[in-house]
Amino acid sequence: MSLGQHILELRKRLFIAAAGLILGMVIGFLISGPVIDLLTQPIAAVAASHNHAYTKLNFNTVTSGFDLRMRIAFSIGILISAPVWLWQIWAFVMPGLTRKEIRYTVGFVAAAVPLFAAGLYTGFLIVPHMIELMGNFVPNGQGVSQFYDYSAYYDFVFKLLLVVGVSFITPVFLVALNLAGIMSGRAILKGWRVAIIIICVFAAAATPAADVTSMLLLGGILCVLYFAAALLSMLFDRRKRKRQDAEGLLPPEPVA
Repeated sequence: MSLGQHILELRKRLFIAAAGLILGMVIGFLISGPVIDLLTQPIAAVAASHNHAYTKLNFNTVTSGFDLRMRIAFSIGILISAPVWLWQIWAFVMPGLTRKEIRYTVGFVAAAVPLFAAGLYTGFLIVPHMIELMGNFVPNGQGVSQFYDYSAYYDFVFKLLLVVGVSFITPVFLVALNLAGIMSGRAILKGWRVAIIIICVFAAAATPAADVTSMLLLGGILCVLYFAAALLSMLFDRRKRKRQDAEGLLPPEPVA
């Protein structure tokens, strides 16, 4: 294909991806009401436990309600339309890939998508505990209320879900580095002490200091994923050595 044909192909793929995103946003906007009800359940729990009648989600401008629904619609639209825009990206770059690269890319996406979804679900389980725990530090006295600004509240929930979701994909990158020959499985496993320290620091930073349960849950899952990636990489290394040995590509062992 010429450069002009590549540009036309890219424009076509972008148009289809944008159409899928807009359709997903329409669906997301229609279900934004139940989503807001779900997101505000921890706020209702804080209000009930502290007897704060005015602990609510605060919309402080005329367009606040519409703005929140559009943010939710955009986030849900990206998730719903993911099969569409991922396929368009794949269809655009696939002709330039080798058979081996195609196989690795399919495997990477097949592993990353469910792990990212699992990360979002884990983050969704952590969010209510964090909000309720932080609400315990608000003085429980007469005339005391806590108002949650809608924008800050949504950003908090969205960023936490995104960070936890992306962290679940990290083991896939380790396996990808192993398949690319950059890092062996034994080297990945050898760095387990440093990895555990990094995971503990990340889990402590992503969750409140007083919420030990959420920190242990997140850190434990990430540790399991790390060791699973290390063992899988060692398995790939073993299969690679067997294949090289069968083909006579391994260097001869030194004579004692």
